[in-house]
Amino acid sequence: MAMRNVVLEGDPILRKVCRPVDEITPRILTLLDDMAETMYYENRGIGIAAPQVGVLRRVFVVDVGDEHGKLEFINPEITYTEGSQIYCEGCLSVPGKNADVERPAKIRVKALNRNGEEFELEAEGLLAVCICHENDHLNGILFTDKAVDGKIIVEE
Repeated sequence: MAMRNVVLEGDPILRKVCRPVDEITPRILTLLDDMAETMYYENRGIGIAAPQVGVLRRVFVVDVGDEHGKLEFINPEITYTEGSQIYCEGCLSVPGKNADVERPAKIRVKALNRNGEEFELEAEGLLAVCICHENDHLNGILFTDKAVDGKIIVEE
């Protein structure tokens, strides 16, 4: 495993749509491991998507500190949403900024795991927020694009 540099807001790669993973190769497994190490570095994040480390593939990792632990998603697809919640979000690629974002209160997502097996997960609360946030990265969308009333809080 290795730390990767986090791509920051303003880099055009964060605005691109990622390509699906056709085959889970050792390179994809290394990407997953490196992304987790980068996310955990100094407890900086609870999720990270491949474009945040400069790779345009439909892959992300989340760990919100609940009973699920670290979850890896390859070619994720949100298949169901319900309700609404507003949560104050931040992002490793947008340091020093936060914003309230409206997201579904409950979701269902299907994806492949690192063994190429399809799984489905229902999530709510912070886990649902995190999955939606990371899934947006795969489509070139940042949380700041979805800020409630366009209000972005800049930390000083």
